[in-house]
Amino acid sequence: MDNKLIGHRIKEIRENRGYTQEQLAEKLNLSVQHVSVIERGVKSPRLDTFIRIANILEINADYLLKDVLRVSSQLMSNELYDMLSQVSEKEKRRILEVVQVLIQTSNK
Repeated sequence: MDNKLIGHRIKEIRENRGYTQEQLAEKLNLSVQHVSVIERGVKSPRLDTFIRIANILEINADYLLKDVLRVSSQLMSNELYDMLSQVSEKEKRRILEVVQVLIQTSNK
């Protein structure tokens, strides 16, 4: 398993959510050093810690694991679905139009 990649992704999401390492550590009931070790990929989190991280950061666990699982196409679909759920209906239609053009272009 690629601990560095998973750790990097956890750090990226944590920062995007506006949490410091200290705040995440407090929510996880872990030391800041332990969170740092996970984010640097030195050690992988235990399963229960991994689940708590995903829940606290409100991120799909599939996203954190997308490059280490073989079923990545399904994971990418899930990620796309998650991103689309955050935009308006008007924006969804525009995105769909762009995707349709990209698919038509790639089929030529």
